[in-house]
Amino acid sequence: MIDLPTGNTIAETAFLMGDPARANMLAALVGGAALTAGELAAHAGVIPQTASGHRARLTDGRLVAVERQGRHRYFRLASSEVARALDGLMALSGGAARPPSRPRGPRDAAMRLARSCYDHLAGRLGVAIADALVRRGLVHFDDGIGLVSDEGRRFLADLGIDSDALAGAERPLCRICLDWSERRLHLSGKLGAALLDRKLELGWLARVPKSRTLRISGAGERGFAETFRCEPVWRVVAPQPPLAFAFAEPGNHFCFSAEAEPQEALRSG
Repeated sequence: MIDLPTGNTIAETAFLMGDPARANMLAALVGGAALTAGELAAHAGVIPQTASGHRARLTDGRLVAVERQGRHRYFRLASSEVARALDGLMALSGGAARPPSRPRGPRDAAMRLARSCYDHLAGRLGVAIADALVRRGLVHFDDGIGLVSDEGRRFLADLGIDSDALAGAERPLCRICLDWSERRLHLSGKLGAALLDRKLELGWLARVPKSRTLRISGAGERGFAETFRCEPVWRVVAPQPPLAFAFAEPGNHFCFSAEAEPQEALRSG
């Protein structure tokens, strides 16, 4: 049984996330980028004065942290645990009594294919990579975490990732998240973050400005097919838009799995 203090804490956190304006702010931060006060107000669809009160509640509730650089202040999610909770809420909300013809997750095909969820890869590509690692016996899923096999550690070392160095900190080496749009599992935790960083370093993925979308390069298509041996999910989506035209719309930043975009979000990637 949950004791009263714990129940009260859950209720307080749920209240903070449950307001539409604050939910939109949180969803805008799920991609891992830090945003200014004005940007958060735009995503929330409220005036700056109202946004200030919402930001204060989120920081007091330890859901959002403030980074100061000179005279400027930037806001980000306080931890990966907050991102994971948002991702779960978005997945839960996305599955609640909606017409089957309405697609889950982001409306944009490129974002559904590959996007960042806080600090790890999500979308169809993230799920395909997780599937490939499990199929090859490199990672095993067990009770919400991913267990890396000895063969998996050798695979990571060949890729340029030292899994032993990652394993020492408090954050689990490998977690699994329910993908917001795909409703299947992808990798998160320290390993998920390291894998995304490495794919960006290799030029297999590139960030689209002002968006959580990740663009797959030609080298990435070859790398994912030859190195990870994953399903070529990039072949069955509409062509990705040029980088110069890929803008995130403040009113469409909440699709609910922070892996979500503002008017829909509150999602683990």
